[in-house]
Amino acid sequence: MRTAERLIESTRELLWERGYTGTSPRAIQQRAGAGQGSMYHHFAGKPDLALAAIRRTAEEMRAKAEEQFSAPGTALDRVTAYLYRERDVLKGCPVGRLTQDPDVMGDPTLRAPVDETLAWLRQRIAEVLTEGRERGELDTALDPQAVAATVVAVLQGGYVLARAADSVQPFDQAISGVLGLLTAHIATTHK
Repeated sequence: MRTAERLIESTRELLWERGYTGTSPRAIQQRAGAGQGSMYHHFAGKPDLALAAIRRTAEEMRAKAEEQFSAPGTALDRVTAYLYRERDVLKGCPVGRLTQDPDVMGDPTLRAPVDETLAWLRQRIAEVLTEGRERGELDTALDPQAVAATVVAVLQGGYVLARAADSVQPFDQAISGVLGLLTAHIATTHK
């Protein structure tokens, strides 16, 4: 792996584990096995490297989610697959956690990929739900935008509850709960 790649991957890991403030250039260099000179050869500084790492994390998250959203099946099947996909629940969402980092949220450049990714996620879920409504799978009373925002909020909140309890159980309960609410919107012709 090239030095620039090792630096980005190390920064991604450290941001997820420690946040922006807790991620020092020295820690990045140590984890990447790179010297200070190579870090500054590839990146202008910590903010530039953090932006590359955040963008990579956001792109990876979107790609993984899109696998479920574009798979065959009903809208509910695809949203369910997304919610139940493999996750490191107790570590939290690598993008969602950044919203709790005042240094990331206070910097418009670092904040942008976080905001864009969460907005994309809400929009993509709304599109899947709209498809389900249009195909007669979900009843017309379902508001795809509102439900998509609810799904994302429950998912992010589930991470918080799981981390607070040091158990995946609250996360699993939150996911089961939101899917129960969605199931109530299955069109009577599909029940």
